[in-house]
Amino acid sequence: MEKNMEEPLSSQGEMTHQHTTPKHSKGGLITMPFIIANEAFEKVASYGLIPNMILYLMRDYSVGVAKGTNILFLWTAGTNFMPILGALISDSYLGRFLTIGLGSISSLLGMILLWLTAMVPKVRPPPCDITTQSCKTPTTGQMTLLLSSFALMSIGAGGVRPCSIAFGADQLDNKSNPKNERVLESFFGWYYASAAISVLISLTAIVYIQDHLGWKVGFGVPAILMFLSALLFFFASPLYVKQKPSKSLFTGFIQVPVVAYKNRKLAFPPRDSDGWYHHKRDSKFIAPTTKLRFLNKACIIRNPEQDMASDGTASNPWSLCTIEQVEELKALLKVIPLWSTGIMISINISQSTFQLLQASSMDRHISSSFQIPAGSFGMFTIISLATWVILYDRAILPLASKIKGKPVQLGAKLRMGIGLFLSCMAMVVSAIVESIRRRKAIREGYLNNAHAVLDMSAMWLVPQHCLNGLAEAFNAIGQTEFYYSEFPKSMSSIAAALFGLGMAVANLLASAILSAVDKLTSRGGKESWVSNNINKGHYDNYYWLLAIMSSVNLLYFLVCSWAYGPCVERVIKVSDEGNGFKEEELSNIGAIVKDEV
Repeated sequence: MEKNMEEPLSSQGEMTHQHTTPKHSKGGLITMPFIIANEAFEKVASYGLIPNMILYLMRDYSVGVAKGTNILFLWTAGTNFMPILGALISDSYLGRFLTIGLGSISSLLGMILLWLTAMVPKVRPPPCDITTQSCKTPTTGQMTLLLSSFALMSIGAGGVRPCSIAFGADQLDNKSNPKNERVLESFFGWYYASAAISVLISLTAIVYIQDHLGWKVGFGVPAILMFLSALLFFFASPLYVKQKPSKSLFTGFIQVPVVAYKNRKLAFPPRDSDGWYHHKRDSKFIAPTTKLRFLNKACIIRNPEQDMASDGTASNPWSLCTIEQVEELKALLKVIPLWSTGIMISINISQSTFQLLQASSMDRHISSSFQIPAGSFGMFTIISLATWVILYDRAILPLASKIKGKPVQLGAKLRMGIGLFLSCMAMVVSAIVESIRRRKAIREGYLNNAHAVLDMSAMWLVPQHCLNGLAEAFNAIGQTEFYYSEFPKSMSSIAAALFGLGMAVANLLASAILSAVDKLTSRGGKESWVSNNINKGHYDNYYWLLAIMSSVNLLYFLVCSWAYGPCVERVIKVSDEGNGFKEEELSNIGAIVKDEV
């Protein structure tokens, strides 16, 4: 989901063993309202700005639809990429508390700057001259101020989003509590529930305020919410457990190829020989796997006296890595081809600008006195996603398991493939609906009137939103589950980071695709497919292009899935428990291990 409920990029997998049991005077349930409120307010404020932003750029900054959409693509890409950098800084240098705090301040400053662009007329171009139909473009200073507000909000998201869930778990993680796991599970549930509710509020309430009360109030409300977010977070500062930063997993990934290159001239030790490879204390590994063998040189011990410290660790981590580090990097590299197949679905879901312009040109009334804001149609994506997840987990799987008499579950790779197929179908439906809408607009004489509202219900757009929601429910959740199942537990933070990175790459590629389409289709003075005038353009052709690319990507996924082979081997022990089933899974990442009797 581009609204992304998969943002926690910080080291969740390690949070239960990177620190000692928190003191009873710090942390606990009393801190939860402040942490969850900080994340919820940040989401409502930031996500509430995105849906209608293209209208603000076009109407108040005289920016064309192609350029405006590219600006939004780049802004979203930055917002999706910054959490990865935020997780690295948090884990290695600042710690989670400071990273969240600085992120909240940065987001607040960005929203205040954006609000000022609406409040102060001189910081944006003058209104278009109606008589001459001429519009002045924004000056360099005016555009810099606007883009600076976007940049500050992206930096802020990079501080808040990757750290808040792990910071909340820090407050509750108490190994002396026999119900510790249940407490953490409950917190994660409330966290994701608040995230979903926040996105829905931003797509409805904030968008409605912007539509009916204008940009001054529409940008002011998110700024106030972000101020409350920062205030509540810092207000509870004396109550928090504040863990010190530790070594980052990202740093370990960089060390492996660096050390392997340094040791490139070393000969490989005899196969299955013990003592040649460096591993963690009490590790079961005695040698790395043979795949990507050149990386194995990163963990070869050249001189035990020089390479090893007295406690058994490496004297210099940039000269000697552990087998675990090498295998973690191999696991990451192995999933990259399958990860790349998820980029296309994120490109499709990010086409909200065109869906907004479509909705704006259609009848959005659901009664004589109320119409759905054009920017709120994205809520159908969220609703269909959440509905399917609940039905799949609470109704479909239990019923199928009861019928078959054994646990039934769709594999992660199968769900990823189903999601890619549904995403392709969403683009096909989008193209068909837009073709119908455009022909109707021309028949009614609105070819030159981009702001005309057709006698055609905007509910025609709901199926494509629902298909996008179902596609994301299958692919995004399947993707994340695939990473979690294939990676060692120490890489759980990377599982979430990969999805965010995929969305960032998708936003950049979406911008490149849009620019290429605009340039190629407007040659020779022709009307661009993505023209500012939705009725003159051919948004339907643009959707068909995405549908074709999605079908090619589906074939690419099938090849990658076949090449990847079976997922991690599991020994599943199934036992009856009441009317349901209990599964216990044991997995092995495939490295050579010591024999155990």
